[in-house]
Amino acid sequence: MFKIDKLFNKDNRSKWFIYAAVIAIFWIKMYIIQGSIFTLGVENANEAAILAFNPLSSILLLFGIGILLAGRRGLLVTYIIGSVVLYVNVLFYREYSDFVTIPMLGQVANLAGLGGSITNILSVTDIFLFVDVLAAVFLLFYLKPARFQRFMPKRREGLVLAIVAIPLFLVNLAWAETERTDLLERAFDRNMLVKYIGVINFHVYDIVLQGQTEMKKTFADSNELVPALNYLNEKKSEPNSEMTGVAEGKNVIALSLESTQTFVVDNKLNGKELTPYFNDLKEEGAYFSNFYHQVKQGRTSDSEFMLDNSMYGLNRGAAFFTHSGNEYEATPEVLGEHGYTSTNMHANDKTFWNRNVMYDSLGYDEFYSKEDYDVTEEKSYGWGYLDEYFFMDSLDKMENLEQPFYNKMITLTNHHPFTLPEDKKYIEEGETSSGTLNRFFQTIRYQDEALKQFVEEFKKSDLYDDTILVIYGDHFGISENHQEAMGQYLDKDINEYEQFQLQRVPLLMIGEGIEPQKNDTVGGQIDLRPTIMNLLGVEDDNPVQFGHDLFSEDRRQMMITRDGDFANEEYVGVKGMCYDRETGEEIEEEACKPGFETAEEELAISDSIIYGDLLRYLDETEMIEEEKDDTSEQE
Repeated sequence: MFKIDKLFNKDNRSKWFIYAAVIAIFWIKMYIIQGSIFTLGVENANEAAILAFNPLSSILLLFGIGILLAGRRGLLVTYIIGSVVLYVNVLFYREYSDFVTIPMLGQVANLAGLGGSITNILSVTDIFLFVDVLAAVFLLFYLKPARFQRFMPKRREGLVLAIVAIPLFLVNLAWAETERTDLLERAFDRNMLVKYIGVINFHVYDIVLQGQTEMKKTFADSNELVPALNYLNEKKSEPNSEMTGVAEGKNVIALSLESTQTFVVDNKLNGKELTPYFNDLKEEGAYFSNFYHQVKQGRTSDSEFMLDNSMYGLNRGAAFFTHSGNEYEATPEVLGEHGYTSTNMHANDKTFWNRNVMYDSLGYDEFYSKEDYDVTEEKSYGWGYLDEYFFMDSLDKMENLEQPFYNKMITLTNHHPFTLPEDKKYIEEGETSSGTLNRFFQTIRYQDEALKQFVEEFKKSDLYDDTILVIYGDHFGISENHQEAMGQYLDKDINEYEQFQLQRVPLLMIGEGIEPQKNDTVGGQIDLRPTIMNLLGVEDDNPVQFGHDLFSEDRRQMMITRDGDFANEEYVGVKGMCYDRETGEEIEEEACKPGFETAEEELAISDSIIYGDLLRYLDETEMIEEEKDDTSEQE
């Protein structure tokens, strides 16, 4: 045992002065990063005060643990670790407007392919984010006034720091909940969590969540699937009977366009169309103008996950990494039972997003990756194989596939940092304040030209009359970090509503039986599977699907984002605020309350299925349900 008064006696006061100085330096650093680099939406003086206060408990906990483990060296090591954690989040936030989570750490294999994206988000001024480390080294090891010569932290002092951190965090949490009740239940809103409890405390909480997630699968049982099945049965809508089987026996090409948003469609730069070919092509099929992406940290892999499963991606990490070992009844598996060959074509490394593992779990027969294409330096730029060559090679491969086939194609070139060789720039750069947006115009124009070459060659092939072509955007290309520049281009203020509307991505379906039309129904990527299955006339027996046929007049017009926001026929609900969907005018929050509640419930159910790997119990649960029905009939 030790006495507190001895810790703060005259001989130790100078030691605590050094503690205070080191803590203050790191505190200031966190405050600057959280308040200036992260866009956390501080709305009032109380939130600003919470943001200034919240680093303290995490700093004391971090440094206390360091001293407990290794004294003075441990304190310096934890100072450096804390600085690295902050900087990794700075880089991640610049790219994704999000914070790193534990599941994302399992995706470090993706870093090998980021290349120019990483160098593009680095800044020379970032060196100043580490100057304080030198100050800490000086204070801890080289400051030698007489009273500081014996600065040797003791483990009990580290214990005091760690213990004091706990009530400070509780004060922080209670204070934060004066602004947002049930704060820790809103794990899907990482910006909000960081604003109220700080980035390091957020990571501690994320570790707790990860532990809970691992336990869910371990202790899950078939009973947990029953509420999900009941919910989905209640929400089920009938597909459009007139469209059922119009493409029976046809091939399917699902073409995922990298980073493509709807705002480029029918839009111009300096009088020149950004997507002239797509603008004309959409007149040949069913074009959906209110179709949204619904991805989160998994980006393209999330869009793939929704396409094949009609379940939501995860809020933390990507199911392609964290739950690739789950049991699924995905589109390739179901179509395989109806004689289809299922393939993927993507000229990137097969391990990127763990595709080589996940595609097996989803039931794909073949994955044509980078090693299957003629990838040379002359045909590559930026992220790799240029789209025009990818399309050309892929069409050759498809002509040799056993039919009918279900084939997914994923493009590469229109990817951050949006760079092109000079001879592929078919339009001038933009003139906004964002270099990223300015270059994006050029890569989107190039992608449109490559798409033209592919579709026109495809129309000449024997495949065309026997195939439905589904073209869709996978996720946003321009994040909310470029709102000012986007506002300059679109000549409007980009508020929460406008930013939400920018998450629309194009969807076009072309093929026999699909009448040319502009369809304004509100939908999202989770609706792709039931729509395609109905067109093919395939009886999809998997009851665990959250999507609805996009052609159905009976469908629930509602799109839910992974953040818990939504859009329906009347409203758009974003971050607790409510807008009229047509006008964008802010209205009473009460009007959106049912939508937010539905979004929260539906996302929680989808998460429970994935985290618990509940589809492994599907056959067992269906047998139980059938027995109940038989018993009811007998009674």
